[in-house]
Amino acid sequence: MGVAGSNRHGDANPPRRLVFTFPSDLNAGRAVQKQILDDLRRNGFEGNCFFAINLALEEALTNAIRHGNRLDPKKNVHVEANVTPQRVEISVEDDGPGFDRSAIPDPTAGENLEKCSGRGILLIEAYMSRVTWDRGGRRLNMVKENEPQTAKNP
Repeated sequence: MGVAGSNRHGDANPPRRLVFTFPSDLNAGRAVQKQILDDLRRNGFEGNCFFAINLALEEALTNAIRHGNRLDPKKNVHVEANVTPQRVEISVEDDGPGFDRSAIPDPTAGENLEKCSGRGILLIEAYMSRVTWDRGGRRLNMVKENEPQTAKNP
């Protein structure tokens, strides 16, 4: 795991590219999530926008570890995040067989409402600005534009 970045602009919060590879372990996923969230805070993400990214990232990492790699510690999860004050781009890729996004049942359909799983992808797609899948469903790419917080009325 590590961070790649440079302060070529001399900014207080220079654009950074965070790159991680870790075994299929939920604790390792939480550690990566924390590092990305820390960088988001440094870049001014807060409020509903921060909440949305946190939720989507947690779902993406959990899906990669549990469903993609089936908790196999010999398989890795690969994460890249590019964070600027304006937006974050995150890709999460697993070493699993992949899946067909269009074959995932709609969790809002009546027959699926009482199922205990199947909502993570829906949440990711609802909360992020843009979501795409590639590499046979093994890699999720998501983007969230930073939304300025409005002043609160006293």
